[in-house]
Amino acid sequence: MNDPFALRAAPMSGPARDILPVTPDDAADLPGVAIGLFVETGGAISIETVAGGMRTMNVPDFSLLPLGVRRVFASGTTATGIHALVLA
Repeated sequence: MNDPFALRAAPMSGPARDILPVTPDDAADLPGVAIGLFVETGGAISIETVAGGMRTMNVPDFSLLPLGVRRVFASGTTATGIHALVLA
């Protein structure tokens, strides 16, 4: 898995280079670590952070979550229109 955090000092600067649709999945990581998520339709979102934390939070419509995300779980996620902000 390509991890944009591996060779970068915190905090990262600059914009994402692309935005990709996310299909929540309990068994598979995102194709690459996202530097953030954009959520079109709010609800609960269940994720694994780049640091390995499992988090579930409720977000409103059109939310921008500026954190490193490895996986978006199907279980516990009711938000839709989820997009990964990526560097590559």
